[in-house]
Amino acid sequence: MAHVIENIKQSLLEDESSGSIWYPCTQMQDHEQMPPLPVVGAKGAYIELADGSKVIDVISSWWTKPFGHGQPEIKAALQRQLEQFEHVMLPGTSSEVVENVANRLAQIAAPLDKTFFASDGCCAVEIAMKMSLHVRMVQGQPKRTRFLALENSYHGETLGALAVSDCDRFRQAYETLLAPVTFLTGIPYVTGVDDPLWHNATDAWQACLPQLEEVAEDLTAIIVEPIMQGAGGMLIYSADFLRSLCVWAKDHGIHVICDEIASGFGRTGKMLAYQHTDITPDFVCLSKAITGGYLPMSVTQTSTEIYDVLYGHPFHRSFLHSNTFAGNPLAAACAGAALNLLVQGQYDVKAERMQSKLMGFLQGVADKTGQLSNLRGIGAMVAADLKVESGERRGWAVYQQALKQGLMLRPIGNTLYWFPPIGLSSVVLNSIAKKTEAAILAVAS
Repeated sequence: MAHVIENIKQSLLEDESSGSIWYPCTQMQDHEQMPPLPVVGAKGAYIELADGSKVIDVISSWWTKPFGHGQPEIKAALQRQLEQFEHVMLPGTSSEVVENVANRLAQIAAPLDKTFFASDGCCAVEIAMKMSLHVRMVQGQPKRTRFLALENSYHGETLGALAVSDCDRFRQAYETLLAPVTFLTGIPYVTGVDDPLWHNATDAWQACLPQLEEVAEDLTAIIVEPIMQGAGGMLIYSADFLRSLCVWAKDHGIHVICDEIASGFGRTGKMLAYQHTDITPDFVCLSKAITGGYLPMSVTQTSTEIYDVLYGHPFHRSFLHSNTFAGNPLAAACAGAALNLLVQGQYDVKAERMQSKLMGFLQGVADKTGQLSNLRGIGAMVAADLKVESGERRGWAVYQQALKQGLMLRPIGNTLYWFPPIGLSSVVLNSIAKKTEAAILAVAS
């Protein structure tokens, strides 16, 4: 793999036309050291490069691939839809393929039975935020305009979603554009479902109450990544705390928005992560794995109660948000097949069963390298923090070494995590562990 990277560097130097792409979530200068990989194929857990070598995609291409790459049933559904029609705008039209997705989501997220289609995850978040505010206007509650989110939260990078994201590296340059948001601190983080705090976080909850009471009358909604926070560091927090927070919100007439963009569709061991509790949110935002990673799609799932507030005339009730390719039939065909596979294949159960195996492999890496702390995991996700000196970019260094080993391991800062296809074999998991270990040791030495 090392020779592949050197060859890419050389070809970039020789090709004056290269470098037109401005890559997302990337400091472009870093590509002088680690050029983009030349992908020519992808199958299962593997990405194939131009020279025929393969890289294990251990983060499921930004969390979109519960089945791995090239799932044949989704591909077949996409091809069937291509034979019928590719896209007709959703406003004023209907089609069986789109109706099928809405009906399936209504079952998965019951009793939330209304589906509003969009494109990327941040769009779904913004839709939920706008719906909440719109309801307040219609109901004559003009004071309820503030949102509350959790510390270390991440909900996207459009301005509304960014405002409720507690990640300075994403929001620092844009603070003057962002709406004021309250971030709840003192979240009881856990190592997993066997942590005592998972079941009983009473002390942490009581300590947080003063922060909540201070803004209770101004809040329109509380937005959370239920149970698992993604880009904020792959952190897991108490199900008991989430339950208490949502009960408090309901008691105070405050909407609850569950951002399931990363955690949804089985990843945490439940079909939706908030189902680790007995709560019912007002909005659920879904994307990423919804099409099995084939095409972009997101939805905001909500209740008949919210729908009814914005139904009918006068005109100010009309919710006029739109995304041009909302409900795209090709994406809907992929989503229909993916949702079939997820439910019928019990991928939530498969993810729950993966946890002990994943944690065992990660613990082995920690023991052999002595370079990891704060091991944690839930379902088909495990994470740990690299031991670093202040200001050190060790995660970036490990990423480079992992690619040389044939492993697509993209740490979040200095947090290393595995987010592989659900149900991956022990043979491949063992290979991931060995390659991770080698990468960490190469950096440590």
